[in-house]
Amino acid sequence: MSSERPGMMMSGEMSEQPVVLSRILDEGAPRIRETARLIAARRPRFVLLTGRGTSDNAALYAKYLLEVRLGLPCGLTSMSTTTAYDARPDLTDVLVITVSQSGGSPDLVASTRAAREAGAVTLAVTNNRDSPLAAVSEYHLDILAGPERALPATKTYTASLMTLYLFVEGLRGGDGAAAQPLPELAQRVLARGEEVKQLASRYRFAERMVLTSRGYGYPTAKEAALKLMETSYIPALSYSGADLLHGPLAMVDNISPVIAIVTEGKGGEALQPVLERLRGRGADLFVVGGAAEVTKASAGFALPTGGVAEEVQPVLEILPLQMLAYEITIARGQDPDAPRALAKVTETR
Repeated sequence: MSSERPGMMMSGEMSEQPVVLSRILDEGAPRIRETARLIAARRPRFVLLTGRGTSDNAALYAKYLLEVRLGLPCGLTSMSTTTAYDARPDLTDVLVITVSQSGGSPDLVASTRAAREAGAVTLAVTNNRDSPLAAVSEYHLDILAGPERALPATKTYTASLMTLYLFVEGLRGGDGAAAQPLPELAQRVLARGEEVKQLASRYRFAERMVLTSRGYGYPTAKEAALKLMETSYIPALSYSGADLLHGPLAMVDNISPVIAIVTEGKGGEALQPVLERLRGRGADLFVVGGAAEVTKASAGFALPTGGVAEEVQPVLEILPLQMLAYEITIARGQDPDAPRALAKVTETR
């Protein structure tokens, strides 16, 4: 896959995100609410979330939403237990949510089919209503992102977050009002491309990067690390702030950059001791978060999150990091549209 100009497809798809978010709110919300109502009536006792890559990071975001907003216990599926080991757990009254951009990976389809046969309520969240995954699932939500041609997923990630947020709000009888400002705020963030381009020059020659966050921001750290690795090929390690203190902090020095996603709210508060330790080690610290937090760091990107609910800030947090991965890749003379050794549909089994 190639484009006339390196990165043209990824850049274009990143710019579409405010329109996609608006489309979900305007066109997708009624269907999401109705699906949530039907599933809530079945009173699931537990939730299992399934995904690979970017979709797995979106599923992790949903795990935080479900446990924090609903108090519903959740787990992330190990698909090989059914696809490789042929285990058949009792999933009666369990909600299994499978997140996939294409809905075509054989292991996702097989594990969802097995879950349904084991008594689970199955929901597919995809960008392809005609996919095999949608066909084997009892319920399906279309994230309405439109065709995504660049190999790195950008608009399908934020569309998945928005869809999952509205779904969880529907389960609890909420109206999802906290999501309404996101399209306009996303547009404001994406308009600051030149700022990100200047920041990217700091990291053009980085040999390793570390990303960290806590709470709702942790999936952002994992997704940003994935974007950096698959586009620029820089080894990027993502850790919960708590896990970073349990050993990996020893590798942090004043050479390898550390990116901290500081969500305004309880997650950001929980990350403060980690930030203090990082500063104490002289880390080259890049912060994505509120303006007050950014001023304390070596570099950063201040988000317009004042008054924005903590649980929806991840939709905005990932945007400058997508742009950062893009700009670093371009600066390194590579094409972010077509990373080596990758395919749009990864057929794991």
